[in-house]
Amino acid sequence: MSEPALLYAKEGHVATLTMNRPEVRNALNAEMLCRLADAWQDVNDDPAIRVAILTGAGEQAFCAGADLDRLVRMMQGARPPETDYDRRIIADVPIIYKGLLRNYEVVKPVIAAVKGFCVAGGSEILQTTDIRIAADDARFAIAEVKHGLFPMGGSTVRLARQIPFCQAMEILLMGEQFSAADALRIGLINRVVPANEVMTEAKRCADVIARNGPLAVQAVKRSVLAGLGRPTADALDLEQQFGIPVSMSQDAKEGTRAFKEKRVPVFQGQ
Repeated sequence: MSEPALLYAKEGHVATLTMNRPEVRNALNAEMLCRLADAWQDVNDDPAIRVAILTGAGEQAFCAGADLDRLVRMMQGARPPETDYDRRIIADVPIIYKGLLRNYEVVKPVIAAVKGFCVAGGSEILQTTDIRIAADDARFAIAEVKHGLFPMGGSTVRLARQIPFCQAMEILLMGEQFSAADALRIGLINRVVPANEVMTEAKRCADVIARNGPLAVQAVKRSVLAGLGRPTADALDLEQQFGIPVSMSQDAKEGTRAFKEKRVPVFQGQ
């Protein structure tokens, strides 16, 4: 029996989602998208989970985007649904976008650990993550235009908000691959490390976040996302709405008490 198209594991306060179709560079098929959607829901719903890592199986790719043969041709009506996951997608098309995090917000931080190719849908889901670690040999692209397709994972909205406009337009309109060094230079990723250190660094970042106050971490993420594109005064009002409950929480009291007592705080998420 073959392995699932997504591996989902939880250890302590960290969940790890591994896109698991290395034979096709972890291309997104119906099964993977459904399993991603379910996993993201669990990350949000499980109070023990404080941070998630998203990565790809094998050394060749983080994710090469949608499986043009299996997924795209089915959505175009060129082949009938054949599996339960195919039928679930046809019955609930928005689950594709939940899997890609196009319009579903994970309230907990998500760290991307990228090795190899991160193109098309892979680069689109990358834009929904909060911290991005890439191997020095990683390659990036949003190549939909080369296939006459539209990048429906949110890139035409998110990318120009995350990196300079002209850089975003070059990536979107030309569809060409670029290196990890270039991705770092334009601010698409946080850091570049040797391939064999990608998961080590991602786990290090996850462990640092997991030790922080979970209420504070989640409220910070929510405040940043809610404030994007809003007038400053409106965003500051929202910041207060997110921040005041955290400041009055039991975790905040524990944090200040631990500081005074010169010990590591024990946060309960309350």
